[in-house]
Amino acid sequence: MLTTALDAGVSPETLRKIESGRVATPAFPTIAAIADVLGLSLDEVWAEIKQPDDEVEPAASGPKARERLAS
Repeated sequence: MLTTALDAGVSPETLRKIESGRVATPAFPTIAAIADVLGLSLDEVWAEIKQPDDEVEPAASGPKARERLAS
């Protein structure tokens, strides 16, 4: 997580807050930078956010993207 945060230009604490939901609406440039570092398109991030809870995997991202979002 430290490397991801620093590569995205955010503090590790900010990334922790985003991951834990303590930052309800992170700034778009922050999300774009994190997605870029993780190798995700913004479409993949959006699909993950909009995924219903009972759906297993969004069609566009697959398990690898989910792992990157969770790490």
